[in-house]
Amino acid sequence: MGYAGSGNAGKTVYEGLLKLEYRGYDSAGIAVLSGGKTELIKSAGRVEKLGVPAQKLGGTVGIGHTRWATHGKPNDVNAHPHRAGSVTVVHNGEIENYAELKAALIAKGEKFLSETDSEVIPRLINNFYEGDLLAAVVKCARMLKGSYALLAIRDGKEEIVAAKFRSPVILGPGDGCNYIASDEPALAGKCRSVCVLEDGDFAKITKDGFEVYDENLNPVRRGLTANEAREQSLVLCGYPHYMIKELWEAPAAVKNTLTAFGEVSGKVRAALDGAKKIIFTGCGTAYHAAMLGKRYFAEIPQISAEAEYAGELRYSPVYPCGKTVLIAVTQSGETADTVEAARLYRDAGATVIAVTNCPHSAISRIAHVVVPVCAGPEICVAATKSYSAQIAALLSMAASLVDGAHIPVDAGFAPELISETLENMDIYALAEMCARSRGVYFMGRGIDYAVALEGSLKLKEVSYIPGGGYPSGELKHGTLALIDGSTLSVFIITDEALAAKSMDAVEQTLSRGGMVAVITTLPQVQAQFSRRAEVIKLPECQKYIAPLSAAAALQLLAYRVAVILGKDPDKPRNLAKSVTVE
Repeated sequence: MGYAGSGNAGKTVYEGLLKLEYRGYDSAGIAVLSGGKTELIKSAGRVEKLGVPAQKLGGTVGIGHTRWATHGKPNDVNAHPHRAGSVTVVHNGEIENYAELKAALIAKGEKFLSETDSEVIPRLINNFYEGDLLAAVVKCARMLKGSYALLAIRDGKEEIVAAKFRSPVILGPGDGCNYIASDEPALAGKCRSVCVLEDGDFAKITKDGFEVYDENLNPVRRGLTANEAREQSLVLCGYPHYMIKELWEAPAAVKNTLTAFGEVSGKVRAALDGAKKIIFTGCGTAYHAAMLGKRYFAEIPQISAEAEYAGELRYSPVYPCGKTVLIAVTQSGETADTVEAARLYRDAGATVIAVTNCPHSAISRIAHVVVPVCAGPEICVAATKSYSAQIAALLSMAASLVDGAHIPVDAGFAPELISETLENMDIYALAEMCARSRGVYFMGRGIDYAVALEGSLKLKEVSYIPGGGYPSGELKHGTLALIDGSTLSVFIITDEALAAKSMDAVEQTLSRGGMVAVITTLPQVQAQFSRRAEVIKLPECQKYIAPLSAAAALQLLAYRVAVILGKDPDKPRNLAKSVTVE
């Protein structure tokens, strides 16, 4: 976060960092220019630790950072900003050649204080400085390999210089001031429009305005777009945590996504016309949504659909077969592996469709077509409403290609279905079972397997209970060895065609003395296990929208378990919302 104006820079940067903390919260720091000198505070831990000292910093130009550690432990020394001579820098990204740069600087007599890759940046800039901070930053950037979004200030210069390459940077013009940040929520309520920098851009920001340059320092124009982050979206509104607040916002997110799809459905059909091979990709929760997309499209004749983790796909050989379409799913639109996989396939001649919650993101600039996920800001690190909206977007895409014969679904019922699930489901007994279990294993078949994977991830993210997600049919191929009276197996059963197979797996688990829970939409499943397992009955619905109901149930389950165990569901340890480094 950066600010140049006439107000209190320390306070302004601090407030911005609070809104960005979902991107990383290992440590934080702020530097401001006051009387021509740089004052710096930083500390391991949450941003709020800087609240009182930030108010005292004053100054009218400042930069700040909240860190998700890549190189070096999360401690005071490794926290950003980093300083060398008169230059102070904050950096997002990963410098792949930092070791050789560091060795060269040490050979020249430089003494490093931290374990971070980022510290090479201010030392290089300080070495290159000859009266022009922008020129020094450009020289430094030419030596960096990897990804970076960096802000630099120097003693005596009432300006911020920024550089951007494969890590997001946005500028925001305010009233008599200017802002720069990693993401729009930091600028909620501060500016009505934003300017999104492109790879290779540099910028100089002062209280009077900002200028953008290319790598050769030629001025370039980047248009302004509406700042869609709203201040009220960042308020808890009486909820104890963002996770539960955002879970209850899922019906609106799904409804808005279904409505928005109507505006791009024609472009989507054109992009998919004649496709012989469709590849779905994503990371984490987005990958689990991609798996559902694969299942939906597999119902369409003459289309081959597959799903692969983006981190694996970007390093796999690319063999486009006929017309190949890559559908990249990413909440932030900045997920490094997903963005690079999309870039790889686009350059190989494939059509790229992005499914994202952030219209100004890197993936949106790579894709031929963008399918909007209208979930709004999601502050909790663990995805809830964005996952539901991704499912709605992918189901809409599949349904738009057929006449209803292959995917007979009333997606318009989805928001009501989620609300009904949340309002009527009693999850407390199952949450207590999870909380006292040594391990929790989620299982399902077909689309239920994709949901099982997401249920397992959600519980691990916020409660730290070990476990996994498995196809029910794989139970006896190894997973059954984990089953005993201290482990819990949660079966998701919503597909009537595969229900008998999953019910057999439930019987096998019960016969081995394992604790069992069944989450189902099917009355016959409820009847068979109502006295022998913990059964969660979901509203009856078509199998294609059942994942939305099951996802809501599993998200609520994970939340309740985290609360029981006294964990912070909004900020799980070691995690960040947007993984913008590899």
